[in-house]
Amino acid sequence: MVDRLILVGMMGAGKSTVGRLAAERLGWGYLDSDAQVMAETGRTVPELFAERGEDAFRAEETRVLVGALSGDQPVVVSAAGGVVLSEANRSLLAGSGTVVWLRANPATLAGRVGSGDGRPLLGEDPARAMRELDAVRRPLYASVAAAVVDVDDLAPAEVVDRVLAAAGLETGGGR
Repeated sequence: MVDRLILVGMMGAGKSTVGRLAAERLGWGYLDSDAQVMAETGRTVPELFAERGEDAFRAEETRVLVGALSGDQPVVVSAAGGVVLSEANRSLLAGSGTVVWLRANPATLAGRVGSGDGRPLLGEDPARAMRELDAVRRPLYASVAAAVVDVDDLAPAEVVDRVLAAAGLETGGGR
């Protein structure tokens, strides 16, 4: 039985929403790495970027990911979107559970994140930034994912159904 379900994907793909729902359905713990970084540092992501820079944020992201993937209880982990930028993180992800990539088109993601408030990498043109980030990250997500779920036209409950099926963890809850 898989004891860790790890969701990866771009900001706006639905990792937090789907992760919480999947954990509830499975009766497992849930960890959101962005929320964990905020809880442990007392800073929001934009504050960390402004005060300490992207490198410091990425170090916190890695530290939290290591902690999330080292427990011995079943857990669903929503990994931060940029966690795949580090080769060490990609190795950790691939060896720590079933990784499912929540894949979406950049236009869908841009629509979901709107003006990009609270997302320091999106700048003045979130749609352009999303396309550029996606071009860099898409092959990295593909390299760690055991399964891919395209989320563009799906409701969160449908995404959960597909994620659990792809991971071999169907619970009969929405099918």
